Amino acid sequence: MSAIGTLATHHVGLNVTDLARSLAFYGDVLGFDVLGEGEEEGSGSRYAFLGQDGRLVLTLWQQSEGVYDSGRPGLHHLAFEAESIEHVRAAEAALTARGASFAYEGVVAHHEGAASGGIFFHDPDGTRLEISVPKGAEEAPSPSDSAPTCGFF
Repeated sequence: MSAIGTLATHHVGLNVTDLARSLAFYGDVLGFDVLGEGEEEGSGSRYAFLGQDGRLVLTLWQQSEGVYDSGRPGLHHLAFEAESIEHVRAAEAALTARGASFAYEGVVAHHEGAASGGIFFHDPDGTRLEISVPKGAEEAPSPSDSAPTCGFF
């Protein structure tokens, strides 16, 4: 073990262009609670802390322009694990009703023959997101025979 011990992800911070729009997406559609929000004095930059069951999961920072660029170094995609395949399908229905952009149609397997899988979509700024389960997607198709589904959307 490393001298710094075991590390776990505490939360993820995302730059967004419109905090109100992103709060509606991550809150109303994905079910995160607003744990706190504020504004940096003088700059107009706003932020919000989002979580579930009182635990911080995401911070949203309204301090950017443009859209997510998958061709630049940085975040590839953000993946959430759901409790069951039924929860993944419920998320898919909520996202479809909201007009979200999906990378694949319906639930897909992580790779050919995998029990794990989920949905792959984009937030309002184009950030790539995934909601998946470790098992329950055994019957789902795989978009690629040779590469991980989450790697190239």
